[in-house]
Amino acid sequence: MVISFTKMHGLGNDFVVIDALSQKVDMTSERAQFIADRRFGIGCDQILLVEKPTMTATADFKYRIFNADGSEVEQCGNGARCFALFVKEQNLTDKNTIMVETFSGLICLEITDNNEVRVDMGKPNFNPESLPFTPSELSFENNLYYINVPIEQKKIASSEMNIAFSAVSMGNPHITIKVDDLDNFPVQEVGCYLESHTCFPQRVNVGFMQIIDKHNIRLRVYERGAGETLACGTGACAAVANGIAHQWLATQVNVIMASGQLNIAWIPDETLIMTGPASFVFQGNIDLQ
Repeated sequence: MVISFTKMHGLGNDFVVIDALSQKVDMTSERAQFIADRRFGIGCDQILLVEKPTMTATADFKYRIFNADGSEVEQCGNGARCFALFVKEQNLTDKNTIMVETFSGLICLEITDNNEVRVDMGKPNFNPESLPFTPSELSFENNLYYINVPIEQKKIASSEMNIAFSAVSMGNPHITIKVDDLDNFPVQEVGCYLESHTCFPQRVNVGFMQIIDKHNIRLRVYERGAGETLACGTGACAAVANGIAHQWLATQVNVIMASGQLNIAWIPDETLIMTGPASFVFQGNIDLQ
């Protein structure tokens, strides 16, 4: 099975985008893992498939997302921006405003005059069941959940760190941890431990947020199925949503990540709007057999 693909990235969060409208694509977990492999495949954080809509006549496309570990997930903000520019560049649509089906519902993608993409990410859902999240064994105080995480100290002995976090669904599950020093926080250890904790039956994306002021934050995200990525669109939205819920942040926030920034705007009681760039890298063909 030889298929054509396009490599893209959104602030360094990289994707293999595949047009499944003009070619037959039978994507499996094993094939997704092969494509994502950075030594033997193409290499990416996630694979994005462009398909025909199946749920509603108002949608222009269906958007499927596979992690590097082969798992299929509900939503991806950086991928959504790449998706919008891809379908326009490939002449799959002549629209600048595109309605797209995802596993978590319809999203609206708007290509701006400067070729950035504005994504209506929907209303954040703080109900634990929406992630899903089962917090019954955790302590809860001041609208924060607390959990002990084992941390290796100087590679010799281990101890526990008491972590406070907020939880929210942006169509996919997220928790946000507010930290004072993002550069020196044990992101890998804490992210790896919490991503697959039994409290999260479908695993969870773990965000680490350092607040600069009410309009600017720094963010690192350990994504389920991919590890730490250079940027995460839904993670940026989740961090801002949690920050606003705790009155730490204003309703418009610049989210600074390793390779650039996104603007997240909150329309009170309605939706979060994410605006940012997407870039093409190269095109090619790959044999999935």
